[in-house]
Amino acid sequence: MSLIGEERKKVILDILNLEGKVRSADLAEKLQVSGEMIRRYLEDLEVEKKLRRIYGGAVKMELSREEPTYLNREVLRVEEKKRIGRAAAELVEDNDVIFIDDGSTTMQIIHYLQNKRNITIVVFSFHVLHLLTELQNEELFSGQIYFLGGKVMSKYSRVSGGMAENMAENFYVDKAFISVDGLMIDSGITGFDLERGSLIRKIVHRAQLTIAMTDQTKFGCTHPYQILNMKDIDIIVTDVAVPTQWTDELKDRSVDWIHAR
Repeated sequence: MSLIGEERKKVILDILNLEGKVRSADLAEKLQVSGEMIRRYLEDLEVEKKLRRIYGGAVKMELSREEPTYLNREVLRVEEKKRIGRAAAELVEDNDVIFIDDGSTTMQIIHYLQNKRNITIVVFSFHVLHLLTELQNEELFSGQIYFLGGKVMSKYSRVSGGMAENMAENFYVDKAFISVDGLMIDSGITGFDLERGSLIRKIVHRAQLTIAMTDQTKFGCTHPYQILNMKDIDIIVTDVAVPTQWTDELKDRSVDWIHAR
């Protein structure tokens, strides 16, 4: 691979963003350069705060262990989220029962459901509920809305806990739309909150299809709690084409990939 230094650094970051970590020996072999050259590239990228070196390689910069609030999330990568929401909405059919979680990406689906007939939506987010009721009052959404009651998490504008899980057992949904805090092939979808994860799993296990919605910044990230295994996911809707490193693994797990353009 004949590349200049900056191109090699980009390759290193591309791999790191997908896998979460890199080994110096593997990079030297892939880029066909010496181990010393790889060490220099990693040092430069660490100075630029794009990775953290460890023995034998490097890992992504440490992410915050605290979940960002909805208000903080909704202002990030807005155009990408709109494209993802529009593409995901095309999966919804007339008469569907769907679940939409509390993500700022999944919430974008709602703006593209106006031509769908007889849709039932199950939610546990106050922000999603508010948008749906506004559209319903403006006669821009004519379906049914069900809100899962439970313990109120004011900071994140959602409910969780055993009461919400018990109520979730009353529903079978055609499609569950799930947001992503972190996504890796080996660890699947990970997140910040154990109770939220438990509620998501309760719904997913009663869904015909599970659709994960995420922008590329979540690739290669892991958080404290596993929300779903990759085998639990049927479709990933995102803002980039499928990474070549993931193609075989996704095929083995029968996961479809939709590039929202």
